[in-house]
Amino acid sequence: MVFLQTTGTAEAEENHAAHKSDVIYPTRTTNVDGDIYGSAYSREPIPRFEMPEGEMPPRISYQFIRDELALDGNPVLNLASFVTTYMEPEADKLIAENISKNFIDAEEYPMSAELQNRCVNMIARLFNAPVGKEGNSLGVSTIGSSEAIMLATLALKRKWQLRRKEAGKSTEKPNLVMGSNVQVCWEKAVRYMEIEPRYVNCDESHVFLNPEKAITLVDENTIGVVAILGSTYTGHYEDAKAMNDLLLELEKETGLKVPMHIDAASGGFVAPFVAPELEWDFRLPTVVSINVSGHKYGLCYAGIGWAIWRSPEDLPEDLVFHINYLGSDQASFTLNFSKGAAPIISQYYVLIRFGKAGFRNIMENLYANTNYLADQLVATGWFRLISSRDPAKGLPVLAFQLVNDRPHHFNETDVSHVIRERGWIIPAYTMAPDLGNMHLLRVVLREDFSRNRCDLLAADLKAAVEYLCKQDAAHMEVHRASRGKWQSVFKKLPAHIVQNKAQKDSGKVC
Repeated sequence: MVFLQTTGTAEAEENHAAHKSDVIYPTRTTNVDGDIYGSAYSREPIPRFEMPEGEMPPRISYQFIRDELALDGNPVLNLASFVTTYMEPEADKLIAENISKNFIDAEEYPMSAELQNRCVNMIARLFNAPVGKEGNSLGVSTIGSSEAIMLATLALKRKWQLRRKEAGKSTEKPNLVMGSNVQVCWEKAVRYMEIEPRYVNCDESHVFLNPEKAITLVDENTIGVVAILGSTYTGHYEDAKAMNDLLLELEKETGLKVPMHIDAASGGFVAPFVAPELEWDFRLPTVVSINVSGHKYGLCYAGIGWAIWRSPEDLPEDLVFHINYLGSDQASFTLNFSKGAAPIISQYYVLIRFGKAGFRNIMENLYANTNYLADQLVATGWFRLISSRDPAKGLPVLAFQLVNDRPHHFNETDVSHVIRERGWIIPAYTMAPDLGNMHLLRVVLREDFSRNRCDLLAADLKAAVEYLCKQDAAHMEVHRASRGKWQSVFKKLPAHIVQNKAQKDSGKVC
């Protein structure tokens, strides 16, 4: 997640100034061609609050920033994220060659726009959208699923408003039905667009959306129902087919027609290849829109997502803007304006490079390694799985927790911190609000997660637990108390934001 950042505190700026000296060795000159760490620049703090007056040579700027970034975690070992961290050298080359293209300038970069159109066509067909004589689906590239979800929610709300106005009814108090396990972007969408969220509470038997409960929350003000193909918390697929059937039954009994949106951010590029018989997409008549992240299991780096609508009727025309000040008439339905063309080009590369066979091979390997790692974790006797191992029921993700039947004085967060010492980044978090007492660890297996890496991780997790078993309870309490002292980023936020987040957020994970 991205934290809000304040401008530096007075104390920090005073400390910064105290360590800055214009004259330490007055006879030493700045030799830009000499050794970087022998130059005068190496004696000065790198600018943090104010843009410097003078210039810095490019190779020195590069090295100083590179040195600071070395303190970041290793993306390959970041098992918290669904986002792709590996692409082939040919893809990297295409991205580098097109990094300067602004996608919005379709008049100047017509082939980039054409590649987006090709991607939309391929993805729409992958999701069984009506095409040709059956219909005319449409879609758009986005920065990621968050933007796609904002656009889809906006379309749902506007479509509902138009229906209500046509019937002469009030357009106040729209609501959206979804599980309490939704990703935080859904909370943003309903708050920013002034929509009442109707959350379906989770319980231990249903750690994701329960359609039977969801249908009881639907009324004439419901703009839509959200079903997730791959829960952020546990990787589970929500039962879109059951939700669809209940909505059709409701329409038959009451005449109330309520559409469904599928949040396929993670599962949209997984399920079609390993569970093609699973009905979750446009095969279901109530599904009017789907979002998917190209930068997750779409195998692209961060910065690309897609929103697909069943038909033009599902995207009200008054939401689409037409501009001509870039040289030609262009239709625009985005939250931002400028964006790079490189992520779209990389998505097209992935789609034609791997094809369906390549995607199928990658996803089958991921599930094989997921099950192998699951066996390794269960064999330790310390962990129990919460996620599903069935490709038709969930992502190649392992959500697990410590067993209850073995006495121990440590928790999932302790395991997460100890394993971090080996470089692994495994999040420890609490479940959805009504299951806040359920603590989990989660490992996301991505394209480059090999069998050998499974063995290394399993061995390190076992060693972490063995280490924690040897620590006494008092030491563990001291260690936990010391962790907060290192969380300086959060301390820089205004107090009311920190308090608000602690009270209202429930350990949301990405």
